[in-house]
Amino acid sequence: MHIKDLLPGKDEHDQPSFSFEYFPPKTAQGVQNLYERMDRMYNFGPKFIDITWGAGGRSAELTCEMVLQAQAVYGLETCMHLTCTDMGREMVDDALEKAYKAGCTNILALRGDPPREQEKWTAATDGYAYARDLVKHIRKAYGDHFDIGVAGYPEGCDDNKDEEQLLDHLKEKVDEGASFIVTQMFYDGDNFIRWVRKVRERGITIPILPGIMPIATYNSFLRRAKHMQCKVPQEWMDKLEPVKNDDVAVREIGKTLVADMCRKLLANGINHLHFYTMNLAQATRMVLEELHWAPSAARPFTQALPWKPSKGLGRRDEDVRPIFWRNRQKAYIMRTQDWDEFPNGRWGDSRSPAFGELDAYGIGLTGTNEANRKKWGEPQSYRDVADLFCRYLSKEVDSLPWSESPLTVESDAIKDDLYALNKRGILTINSQPAVNGVKSTHPVFGWGPTHGYVYQKSYLEVLVHPSIYEKLVDRVSKLPDLTYYAVTRTGELESNVPSEGPNAVTWGVFPGKEIVQPTIVESVSFLAWRDEAFQLGMDWAKCFDASSPSRKVVESIMTDWHLINIVNNDFQDQTGIFKVFEGLELDWDAVSKPIASGETQSNGNHAAEPAANGAAAAAAAAAV
Repeated sequence: MHIKDLLPGKDEHDQPSFSFEYFPPKTAQGVQNLYERMDRMYNFGPKFIDITWGAGGRSAELTCEMVLQAQAVYGLETCMHLTCTDMGREMVDDALEKAYKAGCTNILALRGDPPREQEKWTAATDGYAYARDLVKHIRKAYGDHFDIGVAGYPEGCDDNKDEEQLLDHLKEKVDEGASFIVTQMFYDGDNFIRWVRKVRERGITIPILPGIMPIATYNSFLRRAKHMQCKVPQEWMDKLEPVKNDDVAVREIGKTLVADMCRKLLANGINHLHFYTMNLAQATRMVLEELHWAPSAARPFTQALPWKPSKGLGRRDEDVRPIFWRNRQKAYIMRTQDWDEFPNGRWGDSRSPAFGELDAYGIGLTGTNEANRKKWGEPQSYRDVADLFCRYLSKEVDSLPWSESPLTVESDAIKDDLYALNKRGILTINSQPAVNGVKSTHPVFGWGPTHGYVYQKSYLEVLVHPSIYEKLVDRVSKLPDLTYYAVTRTGELESNVPSEGPNAVTWGVFPGKEIVQPTIVESVSFLAWRDEAFQLGMDWAKCFDASSPSRKVVESIMTDWHLINIVNNDFQDQTGIFKVFEGLELDWDAVSKPIASGETQSNGNHAAEPAANGAAAAAAAAAV
């Protein structure tokens, strides 16, 4: 979606909005950490993010890669910076094509700074000399596909302090097709307001987004202000200088100073702020809280669907997903990225093209063996594994092999029940509580347009030992409101579902719309998830030496236990799905002996391999 269309209008009831800038880190671990931070900051509610351009080589490739990930995996509307520095026309076209294929519809076109080894900026051979030339090329090559932003300089730029000349250049960029302006950072709000008036006097009417740099530490504040040659009001220095060695005090004072400046901008007709985050969350969050813009009961953040919608190319109309990938969004995106058409009706209509070989997507367990042993310990028994799950529910551990992120607040309503199951040896992989018509603006369960109501059926997915499985299935089958799918790593699918169609487990009712049913349970996707779920467990087992008790314990769970999901179709009933487990508990002493001796509870074959791909899963489902 174009940035100009995301910004608030002139209506007095429109809420002001904001966006974030990030830059590509230098290391692979830094990139992964930034993805996690971007994912968390998604919940702050930015209208879009932008990612700066690293001119040439790996840095440029990383910008394109991050745009793809932000759009497709994290569901963030993204603007890609693109500069003329060290960029011939072929490289520019390659970058634009990658942005297009990533689903990106916004470019910030910049001349760029000279490389560090160059004193003055010079155009690359066969490159563009000015940002206006880059704007012209993008508009000619892609028409209206990209919304094109350009830079504005309220206090001049490095090599030009002539304000009138810079305004002439800005007008030229707009005349070539620019549709919004992002300014360099500043701390002098009065000067910015004066500059905006001059921009408007030149006949430039496109949106202006002020660049806001939160204050994290005193030294970084001064360093960036000096680097950007921006004026710092004396009042700011008088307040920050006395506490310069106290980072906490600097952030507290800094958030007030920056927020006060933002309020001045808002009072003078600016309705969107662009935050230079420096890849940090805390200082930006503090300013948002000071402005009362952080998510709260008064200003809840709700997304369009109960899962983060992808903004990858061809995926913007996706409106349904299986619940099994609830805690593994990236894996789901990667495994469905090659669909010819998306979402191609309902899941069941896309059986054979849905998935390929698991290894082709690189979605196995992340982290080194050593790191995973340190994080999850070295279980010596089933009880140790169950205790790990309990620690995850208690938030002592922030992930599990099947859950990439910490437990969400949504689970609070059923956390005690989940904890009790794991203490009894029933391992909870995925779950959701029942929800009976809460408002779509609800701070925990809300999603979709305002003035709507959302619903959920209680759902539970667990790994259960063979000694419990038969009793559990017998109980579930006798209760008409409960349906299940169950499978082992290599076995046939078992179910009491009366038809093969998808079972909606979340839905929403909104004014002027059909009922939206975005999350489902059904057989084909469950078999595809089976392959992934058991592979993750086997990857975990391989973190330990082949002869170790830990390897034997985890492999035994993957080889012998059942993966079963249960839906309580009475969405008004919160507890029924847990009552079916009453009295079921693993006999810890009985099951520990076979593990110690290297035996298993069923076929004793740890080397058996599951169906490897979606085609096999589809064939198995068709036979049910």
